[in-house]
Amino acid sequence: MFNYQILIEYDGTNFVGWQIQKNGHSVQGEIQKILKKFLKHKLIIFGAGRTDAGVHAIEQSAHFYTHNRILDKTKFLNSINFFLNKKKITILDIKNKKKNFHARYSAKKRIYKYVIINRFSSLSLERKSAWHVRRKLNIEAMKKGAKILEKTKDFSTFRSSSCTAKSPIKTLEKVRVIKKSNRIEVIFMSKSFLQQQVRSMVGCIKYLAEGKWDISKFKKIITQKNKIYCAPPAPALGLYLLKIRY
Repeated sequence: MFNYQILIEYDGTNFVGWQIQKNGHSVQGEIQKILKKFLKHKLIIFGAGRTDAGVHAIEQSAHFYTHNRILDKTKFLNSINFFLNKKKITILDIKNKKKNFHARYSAKKRIYKYVIINRFSSLSLERKSAWHVRRKLNIEAMKKGAKILEKTKDFSTFRSSSCTAKSPIKTLEKVRVIKKSNRIEVIFMSKSFLQQQVRSMVGCIKYLAEGKWDISKFKKIITQKNKIYCAPPAPALGLYLLKIRY
């Protein structure tokens, strides 16, 4: 039995998310279907992060077991990408791994990026891949909010009602706000996240940057540990799974 890791890029716009669901097409389902075609047996691929509907990936990580040794990886990638590219999915690389490697449970850090285009004019090129915010955002307020979110705390305020995580306590190792012209990127690094945590945090940082909340209010909604105090989550289209570190 061979264990292979694959690194995956995808546009999540037309998917119900990473995980297979009955109500539509998933990234996991599309990849499994093509791998079955080439490897000639059923298999399951295990992803490092279960991205929600509409969320993209720059480098998702997954692994699968197969009885077949893949001898020519370049040929294999070219063949499966021929079919996957039609779905806006690309396998970037494939690597041999030890049998105990698990894409999800072996992960030490997950890095997400959220993209905001802050300008008055409508978007043409990135209208499905970034959150368009017309109102001028205070970048210094965003950076202060990002700093407050760092370290270990109870993130119940930012937790989806359908989240199944055992504990709301997480450690955000890094939250960075980077501005280049009218493009704002917010980078989050942690071993793991709650369901919808990143989008909820971005929604609250936006409220702070618009002046709807001050720093005192921002801190208070965190300590209240209740989803009802959270700002509306940022839309999925601006969120990217950036990288998984092992």
